[in-house]
Amino acid sequence: MLLTAASALLPAARPAAAIAYGEDVTDGGYPFTVLLTMTGLPATDGGTRDSSCSGALIAPRWVITAGHCFKDEDERRVDRTVADRTTAVVGRTDLTGGGGQEAEVDAVHQAEDSDVALARLDRPITGVPLVAPATEPPAAGATLRLTGYGLTADGAPATRLQTGVFTVDAVGDTLLETSGREPRPDTSPCPHDSGGPYVAERPGGAPVLVAVVSTGPRCPHEGPDLSARVDVLHDWITGTMSSSHVSHLPLVLLIAAVVAVLMLGGFAWRRKAACGQLPPVDNSGARRGPA
Repeated sequence: MLLTAASALLPAARPAAAIAYGEDVTDGGYPFTVLLTMTGLPATDGGTRDSSCSGALIAPRWVITAGHCFKDEDERRVDRTVADRTTAVVGRTDLTGGGGQEAEVDAVHQAEDSDVALARLDRPITGVPLVAPATEPPAAGATLRLTGYGLTADGAPATRLQTGVFTVDAVGDTLLETSGREPRPDTSPCPHDSGGPYVAERPGGAPVLVAVVSTGPRCPHEGPDLSARVDVLHDWITGTMSSSHVSHLPLVLLIAAVVAVLMLGGFAWRRKAACGQLPPVDNSGARRGPA
């Protein structure tokens, strides 16, 4: 089934939030899941508001999430942070506690044809298992697990990382259609689950990132939601992360060259001084004592 047709059948589609009728994740579970908190977003009335999204840590300084998590006041996706402050919280299962690690988002890169963005952190997150993006799509009928920090079924903010199991109903060119399976058929992504990772779990192996939450009907509901495939973005993901690091190389080389010149100059001066080759110093005007 083509997902272009399927998406047209989704009523009241909107960015997804927390997982309705999901389950609490046990302490330390799925630590690659990220809460992105945006403080001081521009509001349509000229003021500011706060919001959040979910995401996944795919490299020490890189979080993958939904592209619509970074929109300007005109609702356009942008390649930059929009809020006064965007903070990534990684590995914190219980949001009422202080576990996990935090970093600030200092750059954003939007995928051209998918609702996916890469958020770069201002420092590397260490000691947390990463989740690797898939390089091929799942098959229809496959089972995926979703984790996220969105709203719960009663509309309350989640205070703990939530999870649910979903079935892949259809695979499109850039999208997946998934429906709730466990713990209930109406388990579904909610607001602020946007960007949350759908992972394929393998016996004895690490989870693999298959897609991120994009859009769907109001939660809770039975039936499909749409998520953005990451396997089709493999080259863009690796290229973006590599080019961002390489872009700092010329400055590093310039600094290294300047330091090398200064060190060589100092060495040459000391060598001349040791050999008596420096010109004599004129002390005729020097003050040696009180005038």
